[in-house]
Amino acid sequence: MSQTITITNQDIISQVKLSCKIPEFVEGIVTRKVVENAAFEANLKVETEELQIVADQIRLMNKLNSADETWAWLEKHSLSIDDYEEIVYSTVISGKLAAYLFPDKVEPYFLEHQLDYAGVVMYEVFLDDEDLAIELFYAIKEGEISFYDVAHKYIQDTELRRKGGYRGIVYRQDLKPEISAAVFAAKPPQLLKPIVSSKGVHLILVEEIIQLELDNALYQKIASDLFSEWLKKQIAKVDIVRQLDSNCLSSNSEA
Repeated sequence: MSQTITITNQDIISQVKLSCKIPEFVEGIVTRKVVENAAFEANLKVETEELQIVADQIRLMNKLNSADETWAWLEKHSLSIDDYEEIVYSTVISGKLAAYLFPDKVEPYFLEHQLDYAGVVMYEVFLDDEDLAIELFYAIKEGEISFYDVAHKYIQDTELRRKGGYRGIVYRQDLKPEISAAVFAAKPPQLLKPIVSSKGVHLILVEEIIQLELDNALYQKIASDLFSEWLKKQIAKVDIVRQLDSNCLSSNSEA
C-alpha cells in the first residue's frame, strides 16, 4: 500500500537545521546581500539582453531544452518564475560587480602570479595502497599494462574512468604543493612515481605543461578569484543578526 507524506515549510526548515548546514545557508544569504548592497552603491544597472543571455546559459547548463523541461525543473526545486528571475539577476549582477571592482587589477595580478596559472594536461589514478601504486608504476613503465588499463580498473568515478583518468588542464594553484612540485618538474610525456598526499596515493601521467596567456577565459577566472577573495573579506566584516522564529531554529538572536 502506498503511503502519503505531507511535507511542510516547517519540515524543510527543520531538515536544514538537522543537516547541520545552517552556516552554509547563512553564508549564502550574506553573500547575496553583500553583492546587492555593493551593486546598489556602485549604481550598477542590468540590461534585459544580459538577463536573457544568462537565463539561456542556466537552462543550457541544466539541460533544459524545452519549456516542459524548464517547468519540471522549477517544480522540482520549488521555484517560481520570480525565483528563477532572481537567480538570473543575481548571477548577472555578481558578474557586473566583479568587472566593476577589478577592471585594472587582473593583468597586474596575472603578471605577479603567472607561475600559479601555469597549467598541466594530466591523467590521474587515485589509490589507497602505496605498494600497489608502486607496483602499477613499474608495470606501466615496463609496458606490462597501459595507464588507460590501470585507470579503467582502479578509478571508481564512472565519468573519470571512461576518460582514462583524464583531468584536462589543471592549474598549478589547484594542486596540492607536494603534487604541484613533482608535476611541474616533469618532462612530458612522463609517468611520475607515486606521490603520497594527505588523501592517499596519486599515480599521475603528465602529458603537457602549458604556460598560459591572459586570454578571455583566464581573465574571467582571475576576476572570479579576486571577486571571491573580496567577498570573503566583506563577509568577515558583517555582523549577522538572525531574526527567525525560535521554534524554527534556536533562541539565539545573534550569530
